Amino acid sequence: MPDLHIPAAEGSHQEAYLATPPGTGPWPGVVVLQDVFGVGQNVRDHTDRLAAAGYLAVAPKLYTPRGGGIRCIAAVFRAMTSGQGPAFDDIEAARAWLADRDECTGRIGVIGFCQGGGFALLAAARHDFAAAAPNYGFVPTDAERELEGICPVVASFGGQDTALKGHPERLEKALTTLGVEKDIKTYPTAGHSFHERFYAETLVRHLGAGYDPAASEDSWRRVEAFFGTHLAS
Repeated sequence: MPDLHIPAAEGSHQEAYLATPPGTGPWPGVVVLQDVFGVGQNVRDHTDRLAAAGYLAVAPKLYTPRGGGIRCIAAVFRAMTSGQGPAFDDIEAARAWLADRDECTGRIGVIGFCQGGGFALLAAARHDFAAAAPNYGFVPTDAERELEGICPVVASFGGQDTALKGHPERLEKALTTLGVEKDIKTYPTAGHSFHERFYAETLVRHLGAGYDPAASEDSWRRVEAFFGTHLAS
């Protein structure tokens, strides 16, 4: 399950982490989108879990040397909130690279965490994904307009996540209006980043975030069932 380079926007390359299921393919694919801390141990574990469930999974590193350190991080955040920017081209390049592989069926899902949850929603409305799983991700204010054309969505939020107050309801309303198949759930006792095991304890306490094993496992159960329905070849 190596680190490698895959195509990116404008003919360049981006680093990525690839996880391959056991056995022989072809398998459906999933693009795994990083949280604010990048493709660290949390995201690698999520990618490995999807591979164990039978998905060819790739996690592209959206913070790239092309962006230039802090400027790159700021550009990625602007892209998430505006819905525009090279990060979306990089996500599409990762999707196309995965779909073109011989060991992939060509049906691709997208999953994201925190920052990546916001990207997963918007990328799913802009590119050829078959299912999307945003986890505690930003939902755009004009969600009905921004998400027009989106694929089926399974989304999870934490009820104690004050930064995303009102976002689950906004997403529910928009997808209902758009007639999109959905499974949206808020876990009352969970905060932000409830899937993430490896954050510094003092940091997550300060931010009202942190790992919640019950919420995490139930959310994964829903994601795997939803992807099983929509990504099967």
